[in-house]
Amino acid sequence: MSYKPVRTELWEVLRELIDVALGRLKADLIVENATLVNVFTGELQEGVDIAIFKDRIALVGDAEHAKGLRTNVVRADGLFAVPGFIDAHVHVESSMVTFSEFARAVVPRGTTSIFADPHEIANVLGLKGLKMVWEESRNLPLKVFLCVPSCVPASSPEFETAGAKIGPEDVEEALSWPGVVALGEMMNYPGVLAKDEEVLAKLMATLKAGKPVEGHSDGIMGAELNAYVAAGISSCHEATTPEQVAERLRLGMWAMIREGSAWRDLRACIKAITELRLDARRAVLVTDDRHPQDLLREGHMDFVIRRAIEEGVDPVTAIRMATLNPAEHYGLDHYIGCIAPGRAADIVLLSDLEAVEVHTVISDGTVVARGGFMMVRPEKKPYPDPAKRTVKLHKRLEPGDFEIRAPGVGEGRVKAHIIGVEEMSAITKHLVEDVVVSGQEVRPDPERDIALVAVVERHRCSGNIGRGLVKGFGLKEGAASSTVAHDSHNLLVVGVDTRDMALAANSVVEVGGGMAVVRGGEVLARLELPVAGLMSEEPIEIVAEKVEALEKAWRELGCTMRAPFMTLSLLALPVLPELRITDKGLVDTVEFKRIGLLAE
Repeated sequence: MSYKPVRTELWEVLRELIDVALGRLKADLIVENATLVNVFTGELQEGVDIAIFKDRIALVGDAEHAKGLRTNVVRADGLFAVPGFIDAHVHVESSMVTFSEFARAVVPRGTTSIFADPHEIANVLGLKGLKMVWEESRNLPLKVFLCVPSCVPASSPEFETAGAKIGPEDVEEALSWPGVVALGEMMNYPGVLAKDEEVLAKLMATLKAGKPVEGHSDGIMGAELNAYVAAGISSCHEATTPEQVAERLRLGMWAMIREGSAWRDLRACIKAITELRLDARRAVLVTDDRHPQDLLREGHMDFVIRRAIEEGVDPVTAIRMATLNPAEHYGLDHYIGCIAPGRAADIVLLSDLEAVEVHTVISDGTVVARGGFMMVRPEKKPYPDPAKRTVKLHKRLEPGDFEIRAPGVGEGRVKAHIIGVEEMSAITKHLVEDVVVSGQEVRPDPERDIALVAVVERHRCSGNIGRGLVKGFGLKEGAASSTVAHDSHNLLVVGVDTRDMALAANSVVEVGGGMAVVRGGEVLARLELPVAGLMSEEPIEIVAEKVEALEKAWRELGCTMRAPFMTLSLLALPVLPELRITDKGLVDTVEFKRIGLLAE
């Protein structure tokens, strides 16, 4: 059946909730005889009923007096009732599907709320892109709370050409929209520490609005972390060690422990709870990024909670880290994150507590999923044409566009700056190595795992192309391209054959954006992402199949990385250490300066 949520303000229904709790009015739905996982007290309470009126919980206890002839009853014998799961930090665009398809994938897994930072689409389309996802997400069986992207663009125009800009005035406007609850992750921590006026203006606008500022602090510690927290930043999802988690918790931050697709930090970070024995009340489980095939195969927050339990966290504590804790962080525990009177009726029934096996999902008082399948049909809102015309090049690309010239060097070897990548790491290394020059052209060297890389500006038809070298992908032949290139999302191409690089690039341009893998003049696999060059409007199952085909094609080129497109996409992010490439060339992100390819 089609679905449109009923969502009330508490003041609209408080009279009816009082009457239902007292039995003067009958409940619309009763979950009967569940074992309640009480996230307030840590108890398992057996034989509990939950009475629901419209989208709100009226009573938790014995609800026999609230049952009427028209009351729907969900028998929960042998099942555990837990609050709907919350992902406190996620970029939906990284799933490569629209918000409605994302909801279709995660709701049957027990996720009923997400806090999304749509800075990917915002970096392409600005505030208009934010408005588009806000419009799409309003009538889903998934509560979507938005965080205003704080770093659009992610870096200075000196370093790259961005597709859009969100300034302090835009932040102030978006914070006034219903469902916009925070300023998204402040990646520009150097700007915070340097007291950049525009950065501080965004922080102050958010703090004046009484909303949290989300953080992204890349391992900084000590005085720098203190300064970052002093600026009003409340959370961080970038800790990768238990010591980093511990320091954030000790300074009063909400430490977000991430288990995504490319960045799997939970095993190490959870030791702050299991081994250092720190209080988990301000620890939060998040995904950050989750790929479509992983959503279908492993799950969403149910998977992350399960992983925490596998690493030794008590099941009730793990569930609290994905329900009450994030709700309290965002100041929304009066509404979500718990099973209690007056709160939203977002309830997950589990058949196995430790294995986090989802039996039934109730969202806004409606049974929306059972046995892993949606019982309702989310409304799909097509994206307008401007969102699908975002790849704009000055001309069709040719092999010569990807050649790296070394004027004055005919034949021989020269030293060059090379980006060094490692699997499952967001950090690159700044390498300086000898490379081969032939006919005044710097050549790739597959035997030494050195490939060509280029970023083509795709927002303003400027004709900018930044060229460089990268080591670590293991490419023996061919090329790959992507319009998912954090955070400005220009066209990123890597390869060891310039003809294949041109074909890979043109292949995604033709379809309005996406990803492609090419070998020997043949397109081995392609994923079309026409919405801002980031998302597909196809069903998630089809997108997952195409992503699997892309990863298989990468392996045919010689790359054995897990999720190589994620590693590739971060090559163009000039706010992460140590060496990156943009449409304006190489950027030393330690010294924060542009550099030439050839080392002196």
